[in-house]
Amino acid sequence: MARAKSSSSDSSSTANIGFEAKLWLAADKLRSNMDAAEYKHVVLGLIFLKYISDTFEEHRTKLVEGKGDYNGANPEDADEYRAENVFWVPKEGRWSHLQANAKQPTIGKIVDDAMVAIERDNTRLKGVLPKDYARPGLDKHRLGELVDLIATITLTAASEGEKTHRSVDLLGRVYEYFLTRFASAEGKNGGQFYTPSCVVRCLVEMLAPYKGRIYDPCCGSGGMFVQSEKFVEAHGGKLGDISIYGQESNATTRRLAVMNLALRGIEADFGKEHADTFRSDQHPDLRADFVLANPPFNDSDWFRKDDDVRWQYGVPPKGNANFAWVQHFIHHLSPNGMAGFVLANGSMSSNQSGEGDIRKALIEADLVDCMVAMPGQLFYSTPIPVCLWFLTKDKKGRAGSPSRPSLRNRQRETLFIDARKMGTLIDRVHRELTDADLTKITSIYHAWRGDKGAGKYEDVAGLCKSATTAEIATHGHILTPGRYVGAEEVEDDGDPFEEKMPRLVAELNAQFEESGKLEKVIRANLRGLGYGG
Repeated sequence: MARAKSSSSDSSSTANIGFEAKLWLAADKLRSNMDAAEYKHVVLGLIFLKYISDTFEEHRTKLVEGKGDYNGANPEDADEYRAENVFWVPKEGRWSHLQANAKQPTIGKIVDDAMVAIERDNTRLKGVLPKDYARPGLDKHRLGELVDLIATITLTAASEGEKTHRSVDLLGRVYEYFLTRFASAEGKNGGQFYTPSCVVRCLVEMLAPYKGRIYDPCCGSGGMFVQSEKFVEAHGGKLGDISIYGQESNATTRRLAVMNLALRGIEADFGKEHADTFRSDQHPDLRADFVLANPPFNDSDWFRKDDDVRWQYGVPPKGNANFAWVQHFIHHLSPNGMAGFVLANGSMSSNQSGEGDIRKALIEADLVDCMVAMPGQLFYSTPIPVCLWFLTKDKKGRAGSPSRPSLRNRQRETLFIDARKMGTLIDRVHRELTDADLTKITSIYHAWRGDKGAGKYEDVAGLCKSATTAEIATHGHILTPGRYVGAEEVEDDGDPFEEKMPRLVAELNAQFEESGKLEKVIRANLRGLGYGG
């Protein structure tokens, strides 16, 4: 149902990553005729197993050496590992055991047994790991080669000039990169579980979730959470400054999310089971400080209960869940909470089936903080352009604190940013926002909000505009940024019109003359071939 969200802050383009790209090319060669959607779980399951084993062995070495706090520790006591938030790995689940048997025809069963053993001894992973490596259709020779290949992830990324690499860092990056490439390989279906990293980064860096509760009710494989943790750490915080709550309706994708976060040691509450958010809200009492989400675009196949408490601003139409998601996000926000999410562009202007009335109610309630129009071709699932919505329960402004920067009073104001011309094509059909693009968008927003040290905000024709609620009303409560930012100013070259016009006419006449000459040559050539008149 949802898209997995994943991102990488190590490069301005996820298309230019060294070690991970080489590993992907090698792994992809082993795919043979296997469908990418199927192969994804084969590879990602093994990568996770490698992480589990590596972190276990790293801690086991400390226990065996028995230095300092580990003096007298028993390396065969599972509690010694759990106390340090390290998964206990029984002997049959350790990577050394798998690699020693990689060439055996029974390697599929050996991997399955490893997964079963790890789940048995770690309740957090119960029902999460893939356990179908022994199936008849999976080439066991290639599986063994894949085990040997993934063993190389412990290598340092010397080509990137880095002296050392903890296995968790490199494994995490490989995991993210592989999610990206599988989304590309799967095309439209892949887009159902993957949100491009540049879009995730934009959402996270706009909201700046330093501390508090973060919620994504359609979390896919959990990349919104991963990027949020990266943001906190990049700004001097630490793992655990934010509490994570997620929900996912697809059982397989939910397992990816659990593995994705466990791989980084991130604690998260995904509810008791995979479930449709509208049928069975897994966090009914949650009031989050931040909502980050990329719900399915224009979903017409969704469950609606007409008297749902979430429909505070109008009952959303059965044929489109966009404003059901929006109201679900608002319902779960704390009194000072903020939400950032992706929607199809139609959400900004549609008046069908009462959507315009709901949008008007949201605007008049002063919930809409910022709208960003994004360029097309960002998603693997669709070439259509999308928009980013940013809502807030409180525009009154506040004094700053270590976890919450000061903000100015911006009541009855909304910021519009038109980023449609931004981005760089990374291949024939896909575009990415660069670091410079992201900095430009987020800097405008933070300056407008009045964040400390963000600089002074100014409207820029063709790029950004701060509009009042009254002004939005004159546009029929349509939130398309292009209606507000206007046209980009064209730089004056300084030439007086009376001098410029004769020159341009002369240039045009010269081009007409040259065109006439070319036409004569082409017609003569055609006659020579027997096709001219």
